[in-house]
Parts: sequence; C-alpha cells; structure tokens
Amino acid sequence: MPITLRLVAVLEGARRTTLAFGRRALGLDVPAADHTIAVLHRDESEVPGLDRKELAQLHWIRLMGATGTVLMAISALGIGAQPVHQNPTSGVRVLGIFARAHTGSLAMCMVGTVIVVLAWLLLGRFTIGRIGGSPLHRLTRSQLDRTLLLWIIPLSVAPPLFSNDVYSYLAQSEIAARGIDPYQEGPVDGLGIDNVLTNNVPTIWQKTPAPYGPLFLWIGRGIAELTGDNIVLGIWVHRLLALAGVALIVWALPRLSVRCGVAPVTALWLGAANPLVLFHLIGGVHNDALMLGLMLAGLEFCLRAIEDTHPFDGRAYAWMFGGAVVITLGCLVKATAIIALGFVGMALARRWGLSLRNVAISAAMLGGIALVTILFVSSASGLGFGWLFTINTANAVRSWLSLPTVIGIITGFGGVLLGLGDHTTALLFITRPIAAVAAGFVTLRMLMATSMGRLHPVGALGVAFGAIVLFFPVVQPWYLLWAIVPLAAWATQPVFRIPAISFSAVVSLVVMPRGAEFEVFQIVGAAVATVIVTVLFIVLTRNVLPWRAPKTQPTGQVVAHGAAA
Repeated sequence: MPITLRLVAVLEGARRTTLAFGRRALGLDVPAADHTIAVLHRDESEVPGLDRKELAQLHWIRLMGATGTVLMAISALGIGAQPVHQNPTSGVRVLGIFARAHTGSLAMCMVGTVIVVLAWLLLGRFTIGRIGGSPLHRLTRSQLDRTLLLWIIPLSVAPPLFSNDVYSYLAQSEIAARGIDPYQEGPVDGLGIDNVLTNNVPTIWQKTPAPYGPLFLWIGRGIAELTGDNIVLGIWVHRLLALAGVALIVWALPRLSVRCGVAPVTALWLGAANPLVLFHLIGGVHNDALMLGLMLAGLEFCLRAIEDTHPFDGRAYAWMFGGAVVITLGCLVKATAIIALGFVGMALARRWGLSLRNVAISAAMLGGIALVTILFVSSASGLGFGWLFTINTANAVRSWLSLPTVIGIITGFGGVLLGLGDHTTALLFITRPIAAVAAGFVTLRMLMATSMGRLHPVGALGVAFGAIVLFFPVVQPWYLLWAIVPLAAWATQPVFRIPAISFSAVVSLVVMPRGAEFEVFQIVGAAVATVIVTVLFIVLTRNVLPWRAPKTQPTGQVVAHGAAA
C-alpha cells in the first residue's frame, strides 16, 4: 500500500478514535473495536518446523554468528573499552599484542560485526520470511534459544565494547557506597581526580552527577561494597546484572507476543537476538537491559490481570499490583520505563468500561502504586529524590541519531556558511522543545488508541517509544531498543518491521568501538578489508546459506491469542 494511503488510514483512525472517545465520555454507546487495524497489524500464521535442508542451514547460520561474536570478543582485547588502570591484558605477551595492532583489531571487530548482522538477517528467513509475509518453515523456540545463547557467551566474557558507561556506573556506585550523594557530586568531586575509578570515566562525565534511578545505584552500591576498587570484578558483576535484564526480556517477549498474535520466535529474533542487544546491552554493559527487562515483565503481569482474569477478581488486583511495582522498579533504573504504566492504565480503564471516571480511577490506582514504590526505594536506599533533577544530564551531548539535534546542527552550520555566525545552541533551544511536543502528541494519540482498543497496549507502547526516541534530544544506539523490543512482540506489518530491522542492522554496523582513537587511514583500511572478506564469504557460501528468500509463502492458521504457557 502506498505511504500516502497509509497516512490517510492513520489520520482517519485518529479522527474516529477522538470522536469515539468523546462519545464514550458523554455516556453514548461506542461499538467494541478490535485491537488490530488491517493496515497496522495482522496476526501471524502458524507454519511447520524446519526441514532437513533448513536444519543444515540453521547449523551454519548458528556457527556463523558465533564466529562473529568470537572475533568481536578477541578484538575487544585491543580496541574494547579496556580500563586505563588494572588492564589485565596490559604487558601480557600474547593477549597484549591486540592493543598494539589497532588497525588489525579494528578490522577484526568490523568483520565480526558484519558477520553477526548477516547471520541475524539470515536467521530471520526462518522467523519472519519475507517482510510482511510468513516463512515456509519456522524454527522452534528451543532452536532459537540455543542460537541466542551461543551468540551471547563470547560477548559475555569479553571486555566492554562500544561504550565506557560501565566505568561511570562503578564510580557513581562507589560514591554512593561512601555515603556521598551521587546526585550532587560527580566522580571528580566525590572520589577525587586521582582515584582509580575516576580515571576510567570519560572526561565529559567526570564532573556530572548520576542520571540513573535510585534502584540502580542501590544495587550498584552493593556491587561497590563487594568489589571495592577491583575494576575487572566490578565490570563482571555489572555484566551479570545486564544479563539478568536480557533474561527478563527473553522471558517476557514470547508471552507478550502470543497476546498480540505474533509467533514467539519472531519476537525473540527481533527483540532479543537483535545485534543491538548483543553489542550494546551485553557487550556494552548497559543498564537499559535491566530497565527493559523489568518494564516488559511488569507489562506481562499487568496484562494477565487485564486479559486473563475477571476485571474485579482478587487475582486481577494481585497481578496488577505486582506488575505496576515491577514497571516502577524499571523506572527506578531509568525513568523512561514509567511510560508503560500509562498504557496499562488505559487498557485497564477499557476493561472496566471506558469512561472518564474509570480512566481517573485507573490513573489514581496505578499512580498511587508507583508513588509508594518510588517513596519506598528512594527512602530505603538512602539516596533520596535527587535523581528527579539529574535525568537530563545526558542532554549535554549532541547525538547524530537525534532528529532535532541533527536539524539544529545542520541549520547552525548553514548559518556559518552564510556568514551569519554559529547559532547552533540557540537553534537547539527551538528544535528540541518542538520535537518534545511532537513526541508528546504521538504518545497521547497512542494512549487514546489503546483506550479504544484499536491498538494493543504493547504495540501502542512500542509506537510511542519510537516517536520518543525519534524526537529525543539525545539518542544513543541502544536507545532504539526502547521501541524495537516492545514492537518485536506486536509488529507484523512492513511499516513497522522494515524500520526496526533496518535501524538495527545499520546502526549496529556504523558504531565504532570506544577503546582507541583511530586515524582515518586505519578506518579506511579496516573497512576495505571488511568489504573484501564479506564479499568473499558470500560468494563461497552462496549455495550453503539462504541468501535468497523463497518465492512462495505458505498459508496457515492464525497464532492463537492468550497467555503463553
């Protein structure tokens, strides 16, 4: 369907939803609406398992991805975000050679990255088939789980890649362990300029307070008390925390996907086996893994209350209370998780019988649970509420993935070329608020679509997060997962899947490792080597791997709705 017709359909849906919401608020009857719209979502069909030839191809795809992650893990010994002090490979005769061969290590990392992304895309042949269709055969959950585990292990034991944020986690946690407020003092002021933890924090963040929630720093304080100044051990424990978050994602995604009529392995392929998850949540040791895991697990608990029980049953209130608490705990890692409660509230109000009164009751109940949880964690941890005032700390960075930031920078650069001076900062004060209003409008629109039952709350949440990330003042590569992971459990149409897959693949390929400064000739040389290796690999495996998708698509039964077993 042309993009113009899609836009018309969405706008018409917005008009009808607004009118229907007003009629319901006035007490007028509104016909029940299904949670799907043909242009936005359709349930996936069931298809048979892999045949003998496809099982052989799956075997090679699995080994292909594992080889890529092993190459990346080895290259991290040279160009990973190794600690400035206590580097375990420094001076070691064999392992230390990678740090002295930056061009070779970079080429190895690039080749590994491309291989993993290609393996992931090939694995998609057996989960989604052609975009907008279904595969002839689909792999089983156990086959996908074994593949994911095999790809995760090498990056789980490698030095951090693509980010130095884990060193900020260690420093801020040590500040909290010393009884100093991490929301008032940065690493330099809290630990001192010569402290071993401070020296590993990127310069831009050495004087900034922590932007993370009190639950994360409460856990971090425990890690700091356990590991002390041992940087390597601290990294390992924080990576275990990230792996726990990924485990929650793997647990919640299949259950949410069944509720949305999506095959569980499809959701896991896009949302858990995604290269951004492998490279940044695991390889980069980001706390977004824990935030997303808690948010999705809480969302599943809440939907059990709304969809699987009587609306006034005691079990419903128990699941709802537990789910709201878990989502709020995700917010206490990173504040953005709290948005999920709004979609839960709208879905709950619809289940009770949509009216302004029920919306208000739902908002009051969930808001009360969230407030009590926030008060308890902030007080019990002793960290207080300073995190509410440091959330925007990261806005000091100008991110090339942020649409309003890029527009402001390009416009400011144009002013310089025209001799009008550099007004980039002033333009950012204009573009960023406008983008925030646009993100708010889309989020409100998705909340209304949820309340009317026109979109499932999981899908509406994913679309809202997509708008928020698109218009966010600062966007890091792993922020894309805020939208992609929920959408993985709901999105089946090309209008959502194509951007999710494309952004995942492209951004995974263009982000550079953070462990060294590279000259232009090194980047060009590594890129040329990567292209040559990739082309040769594709040519040599053209008859072994499914580089071409099957031309026919099967017809099958629709995936059943309901809670996953």
